[in-house]
Amino acid sequence: MSFYLIIKQNLKLIRSMISSIKWFLVIILLASCAKVDSVTGEKVLIEPNPVKRAEIERDKGGGILGTIGGNNKQTTFSFGTSNVLWRATLKSLDFIPLQSVDYAGGVLVTDWYSETDNSNNFIKITVKFLSNDVKNTSIQVVSHKKICSKGSDNCSVALMSDNFSNEIKDSIIQTARLLKIEDEKKLKK
Repeated sequence: MSFYLIIKQNLKLIRSMISSIKWFLVIILLASCAKVDSVTGEKVLIEPNPVKRAEIERDKGGGILGTIGGNNKQTTFSFGTSNVLWRATLKSLDFIPLQSVDYAGGVLVTDWYSETDNSNNFIKITVKFLSNDVKNTSIQVVSHKKICSKGSDNCSVALMSDNFSNEIKDSIIQTARLLKIEDEKKLKK
């Protein structure tokens, strides 16, 4: 059998394989244009046209360079009341007294806290706001533990495990998502 005959016989198979690959790529492309919000389970559509996506971000006041050169008339008070992450952090940590709050600097520090009055173990949580987006990378949570000896002022301070800080961070992000959904529902009314 000649090489030409072999190619001719397998041409149908090759064409059907190429067609299958094309359909597979189309399905993957369409599926990548939508994602699901992990809190609400609702589909979040992503604009496939990059020009329109850029216009949407521009209209929100963001972009690659943020609000540089724009007329950003927000004050630190506006930041504190309109920033969903800030409100979610205050709501999530409302059981702990605050020691230091800096809206402009984006830092919140709690006071030393213990669940019982006679405990010798205390925790302190610091939240740093890195971005206004409701994402895990938008905040950094650091927690410390202070252990004091009974009847003395001798105390030791150490970083708590990353698991504890991540639980606090996840709680804040989840609360922020719920607050954002509530805000969006209010705007639609």
